[in-house]
Amino acid sequence: MCHEFPKTEALASARPRGGLRAVLAASLSSAVLLGVMMTLSGCGATKANIATEQLLTSDAVDGAVAKIDFTPLTGQKVYFDTKYMADYKGIGFVNTNYVISSLRQQMLAAGLYIQDTADSADFIVEGRIGTLGADAHEIVYGIPATSNLSAATSAASTVAPVPAIPGIPELSVARRNDQTAAAKIGVFAYDRKTKEPVWQSGLSVARATAKDLWLFGVGPFQRGTIYEGDVRFAGNSLNTPDTMSKREGINGPIAAYRDEVIFYLPMTEKEKQSEEAAIRQTSGEATSEAKK
Repeated sequence: MCHEFPKTEALASARPRGGLRAVLAASLSSAVLLGVMMTLSGCGATKANIATEQLLTSDAVDGAVAKIDFTPLTGQKVYFDTKYMADYKGIGFVNTNYVISSLRQQMLAAGLYIQDTADSADFIVEGRIGTLGADAHEIVYGIPATSNLSAATSAASTVAPVPAIPGIPELSVARRNDQTAAAKIGVFAYDRKTKEPVWQSGLSVARATAKDLWLFGVGPFQRGTIYEGDVRFAGNSLNTPDTMSKREGINGPIAAYRDEVIFYLPMTEKEKQSEEAAIRQTSGEATSEAKK
């Protein structure tokens, strides 16, 4: 097939007003704009969804458990009944077992004596999980990518005369991704023999957040509770985190949930031998005194 090209007069009439000077000015402006966009834009990829989701849910559980004050039962023999805590598989390692272990740690830190069987305990502690999950939403300030729409139209074009839409990459000035996890836990205790209520914690609710921000493709700038108040750039801390301090309970102090705490140091073998020798010596001296 032959194509007829427009005549010279038509081409001349199609030129922008101002002649060659206007064309050069427009080209220069485009080049400057392209250079500025290349200078300000960047490219990065951070694939940490699984780790971030686990950090969020575990941080929410930690926050909810750390709020519970078990000190009213300090010094008591308790049995932790978990039959009403459903076997929730959760996200990764953050499941029912993680919640149960976290509650047991908080009980031990408050001075409760956890028993293996209910018969050997004076009080039954019962727990339940009301919420354990995460949400996320993303906002793009600009033109979002059309890869999903392109794939859908390509699939539809195989069965119907639908034109395929070409894929367009994301063209954004900024992008924000917010993730939130929540946990709600309740615990109460009653007398094993009389079944009378003894104590309840009330509903303990905690949320964990992670907020990522990209500007002209540079990022992510990260902030949220899982970073302990830090603002991070691509995973690196940009400021110093605050430290957590222990809190006072109703019946004494509560050890800081996330801090290292030494409750009891077992004796070494040498210390045990020295103590046994001292006991034998004391008993021997007592026997000698009794014979006299």
